[in-house]
Amino acid sequence: MSEQNVLILGVGNILLTDEGFGVRAVEYLEAHYRWPDNVTLMDGGTQGLMLMSELMDCDFLVVLDVVLGPKKPGTIYRLEGENLRQSLSFRDSMHQTDLLDTLATCELAGHRPNAVVFGIQPLDYKSMDLNLTAEIQAKLPEFCEKVVAELALQGISAEKI
Repeated sequence: MSEQNVLILGVGNILLTDEGFGVRAVEYLEAHYRWPDNVTLMDGGTQGLMLMSELMDCDFLVVLDVVLGPKKPGTIYRLEGENLRQSLSFRDSMHQTDLLDTLATCELAGHRPNAVVFGIQPLDYKSMDLNLTAEIQAKLPEFCEKVVAELALQGISAEKI
């Protein structure tokens, strides 16, 4: 896995408080870790199909997002494989990025990367604010450590700065 092209993609709308968590997580990973050359970190915002080129260029996709799940705010989710089809992250996405449709389109075009989603249950995703809520902001280091640990299991090591 370590020689494959890896894309860590943070998605969400940073104007809506915790809805921007995925983007803030990518910023945190960029600021606190040094990554191998085959790993790209990207702010995917709410681009949807406009991300297709980047998805087609990667072999392993790690999506960082918010998830409207059944658990309390701050709960961290990890979803992969067939669970992506049923995941709350795609089914109840709070922004216009429909990554499941984009991945399906990539598959039709000849290359669908392996994907895993790390998501967090938001506290407030409706208020207009560039900042995360304090509770969700406090979960950022733990969330990112889980992402780094997952990638280490895949043979992709990041160096803490």
